[in-house]
Amino acid sequence: MLLVARTPDLSRLTRKPDRGSSSRALLDALLDDELVGTLATVLDGEPWVVPLLFARDGDRILLHGSTGAGALRHIAEGAAMAFSVTAIDGIVVAESTFDSSANYRSAVVRGRARNLDADERAEALDLLSDRVIPGRTSEVRPSTPKEWAATLAMELPITGSNWTYKERIGGPSDPEGPVDVWCGVVPMRRVAGDPEPAPWSVGDVPPSVQALRDRFA
Repeated sequence: MLLVARTPDLSRLTRKPDRGSSSRALLDALLDDELVGTLATVLDGEPWVVPLLFARDGDRILLHGSTGAGALRHIAEGAAMAFSVTAIDGIVVAESTFDSSANYRSAVVRGRARNLDADERAEALDLLSDRVIPGRTSEVRPSTPKEWAATLAMELPITGSNWTYKERIGGPSDPEGPVDVWCGVVPMRRVAGDPEPAPWSVGDVPPSVQALRDRFA
């Protein structure tokens, strides 16, 4: 009998599906909260994973990097890819290490990125820069033609069916019997420190850097 391999349904969660959500608002909130995601693709049958700064702009994820980056050139040519983002909100301490866990929010967006042309690239890179350091593009010189030429910019569409979202919230699960150790949750969050000027820095801390600092205060 001929066995036909089934294509997995990547839009369906198989492990703890009750933690999944189809809420676009939750997806957008996670993408807007985090600064770094992981791009994954396959080249010649081998996996390729790269961490990247990113920005959500409406129904798309903006990605950028050097034209010398092999993974980015690969997806710019139309290769299938996935982009994952995770936030750790707490460590869940249970009565055993087996039952301990983490509170998290995570998402995976799959598809094919579109390489942006010259005009689109400039706008996208400004959007991405201001997403990370709000307003910085208005404080510094424009990028030079040489810098534009050395930079790839792509957009990964967010559609109704090309993403999954999963989260865990709350404390440890109820134990099956008596417990004789401390159990609970250690909340975790990212906090920005005071800006540290470079030796050649000029002037006071600008509004863009202060906005970044305030965001993670």
